[in-house]
Amino acid sequence: MIERMTRYDFILLSGQKEEFIRELGTLGVMDITRSFKPVDEKSRDIMSRLEAVKAEIRRISKGTDAHLQELKAARSELFRESESLVHWGEYDRARLDSLGIPVNFYCVSDKSFDKAWEEEYPLEVLDSAKGKTWFVVFGEAKLPVAPLPAPSMSIGEAEALLAVKDAEIEDYRKQLEDLKGSLPALKEQESALAGELSRYLAGIGGERVADGALTVFEGFAPESEKERLAAAFDNMSCVWTSSEATVEDNPPIKLRNNKFVKQFETLTDMYGRPDYNEFDPTPYLSVFFLLFFAMCMGDAGYGLVLIIGGILLKKVESMKKLAPLVSILGVGTFVVGIVMHTFFGVDISALPWIPSWLKAVMITGTIAGFEAQMVLSLAIGVIHLCLAMVVKTVYATRNRGFLGSLGIWGWTLLIVGGVVVGALAMFSLLPPKVTKWIIIGLGVVSAMGIFLFNDISRNPLKNIGSGLWETYNTVTGLLGDVLSYLRLYALGLAGGMLGNAFNSIAAMTLGDGSFGIGWLAFVLILVIGHALNLAMCCLGAFVHPLRLNFLEFFKNSGYDGRGRQYRPIGN
Repeated sequence: MIERMTRYDFILLSGQKEEFIRELGTLGVMDITRSFKPVDEKSRDIMSRLEAVKAEIRRISKGTDAHLQELKAARSELFRESESLVHWGEYDRARLDSLGIPVNFYCVSDKSFDKAWEEEYPLEVLDSAKGKTWFVVFGEAKLPVAPLPAPSMSIGEAEALLAVKDAEIEDYRKQLEDLKGSLPALKEQESALAGELSRYLAGIGGERVADGALTVFEGFAPESEKERLAAAFDNMSCVWTSSEATVEDNPPIKLRNNKFVKQFETLTDMYGRPDYNEFDPTPYLSVFFLLFFAMCMGDAGYGLVLIIGGILLKKVESMKKLAPLVSILGVGTFVVGIVMHTFFGVDISALPWIPSWLKAVMITGTIAGFEAQMVLSLAIGVIHLCLAMVVKTVYATRNRGFLGSLGIWGWTLLIVGGVVVGALAMFSLLPPKVTKWIIIGLGVVSAMGIFLFNDISRNPLKNIGSGLWETYNTVTGLLGDVLSYLRLYALGLAGGMLGNAFNSIAAMTLGDGSFGIGWLAFVLILVIGHALNLAMCCLGAFVHPLRLNFLEFFKNSGYDGRGRQYRPIGN
């Protein structure tokens, strides 16, 4: 499925663009384009006012700004200082200075502290904790340790300053909290200024201004990333707006599928990603390309070879991503090969030792005089085309409305409805009279949509002419489209017959069956012959299923495939 996108528009000074790109790269989800528009005094003034309003919104929303950070930093520094002062206790610095003798402050480890110092000097121990001792010495002292700088204040003074600083922080926070009531008005002002700037730049976009340029980025990101990106963009030096992406914006296409379907996105990219209002064809490709590939291969033995090849490719770095797809195609080929009862060119339905329950799932014999496998190929083609028409109708109704898609509804009711009713009648699930009236009703309703209402805003006579021309193209084209699916039967049959031919040629070399050169030739012919056949079958099984999907299915489903791939910038 196609992931919904959000469109972002950014305006920033040209000197900031490199840093801006780096910041976007760290987010990893933004697909951007870039353009330049002129800047003059008016646009610079609008942008300056807009940046000021955005900064004020951020300051109030987060409850923090530069001044608050300064207060907190000062408080942390004061707290660290108070932790060092607690060991000195309460003292009056002025009173100590009035003694007229020097007072030296020391801190040493308990092991370094000598008790004899207390006898030798006028020493006072103030604190002892965590293996350290804090003390002071009055007067001159010749200790083997250097004194510390005198404390700038006592612990009581430090705690008083902390209380004052806490009160300042609390008061400032209350001021910010009171300002939150102004956020709605500020956001309205931000929106108005952003709109004014965009309109002004659009109006002067073709003018030449000599004093520089603003860089304008347009970007797209998945809708699921909206909240994370909004928080990130608010912290960037830019003006930004966002809106839901529309078809007119031509957003990049990001596909979101499960692990199985994701393996087939490579095939979708070979044709082209869908437009934003189209459908993702990958889920349909994953089922029908796998089925068509397996039918074109038509050999269970070749399926085993592909499975083994896929496992081995996992060990090759350059082919690692392709390995799961090869294994999936191998599994499909093995299963369908069993149904088509072919194993390395051998018809296993004729082998007596194959269990009856396995033979029951094999398609053999004829239907109405035609090979059953050929009839199956045509039936699958009809189903494939009917599904394409249903998909076309669903998306046409979604994009144009019911009244705008009556012509498409007419063809879908006629063809798909006719196929369903015909199938029910064929299996006697509908009485003949009921079938008759249903067909008549479908014909009448379909004819009204095809010939009268294919464009309700146009003259009915023009609608009739357009309906006749479309009828000619549809009838002739649809018949050719259905017959195109015969290639599924033809390619599978050709590969099986060629494999059987190599088996027969190899068997001729055995002669009487005695061990010798004949066995060597037998092995070589089998290996080389089946290797060549496998290569040719793989080529045909890749090209023709692609054609059936890219041409028949895409044409009848109305798929355009002109979307651009989502390519987010990274680090």
